[in-house]
Amino acid sequence: MALSGIEIFKKLPKKNCGECGVPTCLAFAMKLATGQAELVACPYVSDDVRAAIDEASAPPIRTLTIGAGDRAVKLGGETVMFRHEKRLENPPGLALVLSDTMDDSVVNEKLSKFKYLEFERVGLILRPQMLALKEESGDAGKFAAFVKRVIDQMDAAIILMSDRPEVISEALKVSKDKKPLIYAATNDTAEAMGSLAKESACPLAVKGSGLDEVMAITDKLLGMGLKDLVIDSQPVNVKKALEDQVVIRRSALVKKVKQLGFSTITFPGQLTDNKMKETLIASLLIAKYAGVIVLSEMEGHNVFPLLLASLNIYTDPQRPMAVEEKVYEIGGPREDSPVLITSNFSLTYFIVSGEVESSRIPAWLLIKDTEGLSVLTAWAAGKFAADTVAVFIKKCGIADRVKHRKLVIPGYLAGMSGELEEELPDWQILVGPREAAHLSAYLKQWSA
Repeated sequence: MALSGIEIFKKLPKKNCGECGVPTCLAFAMKLATGQAELVACPYVSDDVRAAIDEASAPPIRTLTIGAGDRAVKLGGETVMFRHEKRLENPPGLALVLSDTMDDSVVNEKLSKFKYLEFERVGLILRPQMLALKEESGDAGKFAAFVKRVIDQMDAAIILMSDRPEVISEALKVSKDKKPLIYAATNDTAEAMGSLAKESACPLAVKGSGLDEVMAITDKLLGMGLKDLVIDSQPVNVKKALEDQVVIRRSALVKKVKQLGFSTITFPGQLTDNKMKETLIASLLIAKYAGVIVLSEMEGHNVFPLLLASLNIYTDPQRPMAVEEKVYEIGGPREDSPVLITSNFSLTYFIVSGEVESSRIPAWLLIKDTEGLSVLTAWAAGKFAADTVAVFIKKCGIADRVKHRKLVIPGYLAGMSGELEEELPDWQILVGPREAAHLSAYLKQWSA
């Protein structure tokens, strides 16, 4: 059970040094309790206390990582059933399944498509992160060679799929440094697969016919000292898949069933032969509550909606998405180009910058840090006030890059133009349009 802020505070050194970035240990403890800070920020916590707090504060669903390096996928760490209660922590990993019986040309084509499945959305790069490599040949050597070839070609988190421990053992010889997910331990192979996972320090999936069998296997593996587990309950239809995901999450969070306190792995393609229905089922599993979703095919038209759904669901509602505060150059601006300013809310930035680009008028776009708030919200909160904007204008260096002194502010903030002129007497404050869609016409009048 997670510790309260006061319980954490009692264990802290109480130096009130501020080196963690928070003025007092009590304030730091409160941030720790709500997940807004990390214990590593305190340089004076002893190892024993750190271990005790980490253990006591561990989320009911264990956090684990599949893969290594920049493309590693973090799963679990969940503490709530619903996003509005706090936030959902780690979005599901999307995996493309490849078999060692596929022709080389087919594998190469699929890998080529996978490599270029990248989409930019509000400044973030969205992409599928995982490859599920499946042994169907019955040849351990062939599978190991197949795994090595894929790893050499692609930088992605890997899932090794085989029910035979000897096959997994061979594949781990060429892939264990990548920390793949081993899929999967069954009732018959739990001990052998568990030993392989322990020796290689890799996470292990558990596969059982229903939750009772899954719990029996995870209990056995927990007894072996394994903790990084992933669950597959092998549902026979969509209804059962949804039911299992909800029961697993609720059992771990509400009933504290430790045998189910793990992320899940799902296979929508096993529930339908229709590719579009597979995508629809995958979207359901993103919402409720899959950790890994293995797809039989990946194309732009089915992957992008899934990535976007995941982004929307797993964005922290308490932390607005924001871009960096700085001067952005759009279209190669010159010293006579217009200067505009707005907030650093990601959606605001991308809408405004997009409209400026479409106008084909080079411009300087000043992004003021408003802690991710939109223009009106930031103004109401005092984060887009005349005095703070003036300080930013003076420090950002825009005065050295343009020969004019004209600043365009958002139309909704027309009321602050007089205050801003008092703060910036050398600048002429111009009120831009209220809607970004009218920026193109406004800027064309500027150039005329």
